[in-house]
Amino acid sequence: MSNSQVTLKLARRADAKRIAQMSRDLVEAGLSWSWTTARVTEQIHHPESNVLTAWTAEQLVGFAIMQYFAEHAHLNLLAVEPAYRRLGIGHQLIAWLEETCRTGGIFSVRLEVRVVNSGAQAFYHRLGYQDGKILPGYYRGRESALQMTHDLRKESSQPRSHPLGNRG
Repeated sequence: MSNSQVTLKLARRADAKRIAQMSRDLVEAGLSWSWTTARVTEQIHHPESNVLTAWTAEQLVGFAIMQYFAEHAHLNLLAVEPAYRRLGIGHQLIAWLEETCRTGGIFSVRLEVRVVNSGAQAFYHRLGYQDGKILPGYYRGRESALQMTHDLRKESSQPRSHPLGNRG
């Protein structure tokens, strides 16, 4: 599968249930379920958030939720179905969201990842994210998180086209 076979779209209300299920199964496994359908729906309609989805054919295979603040953006969630990992889908989702940040004048992105999730940490490192502090008990008092940040100014000197050019 090539990147051209993946379509990025902003989520609709009808996508919320599947996104919530993916969060429960792929992100929140082993924790109590926090990103419910209602919470995802709230983010879909929130004026300072984007819920971006990745589709191949008619199947939702990935998503990301980014919330924007005055000085930074926060990546709340990112997940790609296991069968579609290592195909560039996560990178496409992040690239779109980061370009949205730059367009809006935001040049810092923050996120948290489980300390034990070395695969996710390596993924974010490849995209330019730097390790920050450890947040003990961040995940409902049960697991620690590593805070990571990305300074988008380091890459914003060249004009870019918005990655949503493959929008369906």
